[in-house]
Amino acid sequence: MQPWLSHPFDDDKLKEECGVFGVIGVADAANFVALGLHALQHRGQEAGGIITHSPQQGFQSAHRFGLVRDNFTSAKLMETLPGAIGLGHVRYSTAGSKGATAIRDVQPFFGEFAMGGAAIAHNGNITNAAAIRRELIDRGSIFQSSSDSECIIHLMARSIQKTIAERLKDALRRVEGAFSIVAMTRTKLIGARDGLGVRPLVLGKLGDGWVLSSETCALDIIGAEFIREIEPGEMVVIDAKGVTSSRPFERAQSRFCIFEHVYFSRPDSILGGRSVYETRRQIGVELAREAPVEADLVCPVPDSGTPAAIGFSQESGIPYAMGIVRNQYMGRTFIEPSEQIRNMGVRLKLNVNRALVKGKRIVLVDDSVVRGTTSLKIKEMILEAGAAEVHFRIASPPTQWPCFYGVDTPERSKLLAANMTEEQMRVYIGVQSLKFISLDGLYRAAGEAKGRNSACPQFCDACFSGDYPIAPSDMIERGFMVKAAE
Repeated sequence: MQPWLSHPFDDDKLKEECGVFGVIGVADAANFVALGLHALQHRGQEAGGIITHSPQQGFQSAHRFGLVRDNFTSAKLMETLPGAIGLGHVRYSTAGSKGATAIRDVQPFFGEFAMGGAAIAHNGNITNAAAIRRELIDRGSIFQSSSDSECIIHLMARSIQKTIAERLKDALRRVEGAFSIVAMTRTKLIGARDGLGVRPLVLGKLGDGWVLSSETCALDIIGAEFIREIEPGEMVVIDAKGVTSSRPFERAQSRFCIFEHVYFSRPDSILGGRSVYETRRQIGVELAREAPVEADLVCPVPDSGTPAAIGFSQESGIPYAMGIVRNQYMGRTFIEPSEQIRNMGVRLKLNVNRALVKGKRIVLVDDSVVRGTTSLKIKEMILEAGAAEVHFRIASPPTQWPCFYGVDTPERSKLLAANMTEEQMRVYIGVQSLKFISLDGLYRAAGEAKGRNSACPQFCDACFSGDYPIAPSDMIERGFMVKAAE
C-alpha cells in the first residue's frame, strides 16, 4: 500500500494544533474564556483547559478531553473557576484521538514560582524543544508532559529575573520556532509572539477589561472590540493600569503562516487587516484566471472550499451550486468505528446532491490535497451520482513539505504532491483535470499584488516551497533533509 493511503479519510487535512484565549478585568472570566474557546474550536477539538485566579481561592483549573460545549457549559464546573482573570487553550488531536494523549499534556500549564504562580498557553511549535528538554533533564528538571510547551515553564523556573514577565522573556529568548503565547499571573495577562510572527495573536477590549485571542472571531462572540494584532517580536503585559508593550525578541520581516489564510482561520476572522473570507474568495478568482475550464457547475468541497468556489464561479461565469452537502451532526465518536463504518469513509460526512450533478460537468473546489484519500472518495461519489466529468481546482499550491511550526502534518513520504507531479496526481485521482493555484497566485489573493518575493517571502509558505524561515533543529538532528539551497 502507498504510504498516503494508510490513513483514514479524516486524516487527510492539515490540522492547526491549538488556539489560545485570555481575559483580564471582567467578572466571571471563565465564562468569557469558555465562549472564546468555543469560537476557536476549529483550531483544536481533542481537549481544552481553563485556568483562573481569584484573590479568595487562588489559582483554579479544569482540563478536559472533548469539545468546549461538552465540558465548559456545566454550571457546576464553571463555578469552580472563579475570578476576573482567566486563560484557556484548545488542543487538536492527531489521528487516533485521545488514546495517545494524557490529560497532563492538555494546556494551559501552570508553575509555582518564588514570586507567585503563572499559567501559560502556547500556539505554535518549539523547533529546538528536544535539545532544551535534554539539557533541562540533565540539570534536574522533572517533566510532567510530552509537550514542547512545558519547556517554557522549566526555563522560567531557572531564570534569575525578579518578575514573571521578565522570566518569560528569558525563556522565550532560549527557544526557537513559532510561538504565540498567552500567560497569566495573579494580576497580569501577558501576550507574546515570536520575531517572525508565524502564528496569530490579537488584542481586544471588553468594557474595562482586555482580551488576547488567536483570532478576531473569538472577540466577536463575547462582544469585545478588536484593537490590533500583537506584532511580531512584541510582548504585551496587561494589568489594572492598562497595556504595556515591549520588544524583547529580535524582529525580522514578518513571515506569517499563509495557510492561516487558506484554511486554518475561520472565514469571519480578520488577518493582517484582511478578511479571511475575502482572501479565500479571491483565491477562487485567481484559480479561475490561471486554470479555466469548460463546465456546467462549480461546487465546493464543504465547508473549507466554499469561499474559493464562490470566487471561481464569479470570475468564470459558471454557476455555483451545492453539489455536495455536509452532515453537520457527524461526530467523531457517534458510533463505534467498526471496519465497515470506517470503510464508509467520507460518506459519513458528505453526501452528493444527485439530482443536481447528474449529467453535468462538475468543477470541485477544495482547499488542499494532502494524502489524496479524500479527493479519491469524493470523485467516486460524484461519478456514481452520474456526473459527466469531474475537474478539481485546489485553493492552495501542492503541499510538498511538512510544517514544523504548530501544524499537524504527515511526514514527507506521505504527502501526495511530494511524490507525484500534478499530472501524475490527476491520473491517480482519476479526474478530467486537476489544477492547483500557483504560489504567486496565492500571494496575489492574500494582498501581495506582485506575487511572492522569492528573495524575501512575505509569508511562511514552507509547506509549499520547502523554504523554512526557522531551521527545524530537532528534526534535522533526527535526519530530516531540508531542501538544498537554490
